[in-house]
Amino acid sequence: MTITTEPAATSESWGELRSKTVYWHDPKVALEAAPGRTGLEYLTAMANGEIPGAPIGGLLGMRAVSASAGEIVFACTPDESMYNPIGLVHGGVACTLLDSAAGCAVHTTLPANVGYTSIEIKVNYLRPIHAHTGELIVRGWVTKPGRRVAFAEADVRDADGAVLATATSTCLILGG
Repeated sequence: MTITTEPAATSESWGELRSKTVYWHDPKVALEAAPGRTGLEYLTAMANGEIPGAPIGGLLGMRAVSASAGEIVFACTPDESMYNPIGLVHGGVACTLLDSAAGCAVHTTLPANVGYTSIEIKVNYLRPIHAHTGELIVRGWVTKPGRRVAFAEADVRDADGAVLATATSTCLILGG
């Protein structure tokens, strides 16, 4: 699948036009590997490279680093293609990272054939993120598991451990 989006307008005074190539695997491959696996088994297989990550990971350059019961860690290195109009990484990128980490942390607590979906997230942006910030470490952890609803938190830190953004999340448990 190839998708190309050309800019609506351009001017020589804007400098060179830059581009970014995004790669992802067919999400069906990972989805077909899910039945019969607990959430922790599924996400551990993803972190270990046994099954492909979610396409959003390809878009943001996000990868699973580790998964354990009630906790997950992702890494992501932002670039200027993620900038908003004021020259910072868009808050939606941090929110997506936090939502992914909180939700996947909940997923690590779920039995086989049970899923989740986010129903609420509250984000606090504490420090700006730039392309030169370097690799981000995104950690999510469950604060209260549940059979119908689960609660989790997440944070984004830079390589020095400074907290850049935090979130609290509520997830609806699907099935089970």
